[in-house]
Amino acid sequence: MKEARPKDVPGVVTAPVVIYAAPLLAGLLYDWRKPGLLPKKVACPLGLGLAGTGTILGLQAAWQFRRAGTSLEPWEPTTALVAGGVYRYTRNPVYLGFACIYAGIALMASSCTALYLLPAVVALINRGVIEREERYLEDKFGDQYRTYAQKARRWI
Repeated sequence: MKEARPKDVPGVVTAPVVIYAAPLLAGLLYDWRKPGLLPKKVACPLGLGLAGTGTILGLQAAWQFRRAGTSLEPWEPTTALVAGGVYRYTRNPVYLGFACIYAGIALMASSCTALYLLPAVVALINRGVIEREERYLEDKFGDQYRTYAQKARRWI
């Protein structure tokens, strides 16, 4: 009997957007109509800045993947190692962008609970997504990936 070959994918635990969205929504719902830590005059501009920064990071990352002709989706095979553009500075601009968007929305909504949940979200992304993607990329691209990983930080 032949042994089944694993698919050419990193095997992340679930879609990263779900890992970010579920706790954010839970925190927002829990804190509905509760006073926030910061006044709206401070929270809204700060939150908009963070969310805008996260959006720009994500769009730049998506553009780099499209330009390289590879999929941004972690359940699709990777056909090229993307190391240019924003990827010169961080290996995970999409996840960093999601974290910024998450924090920005939580600030704008004055949701302390959502903000308190963010470190757990980042830990789950590290463990259930990034570590798996890194193993996959190292297996697939070998020294090329290892050299890149030494030059670009995981987050920032």
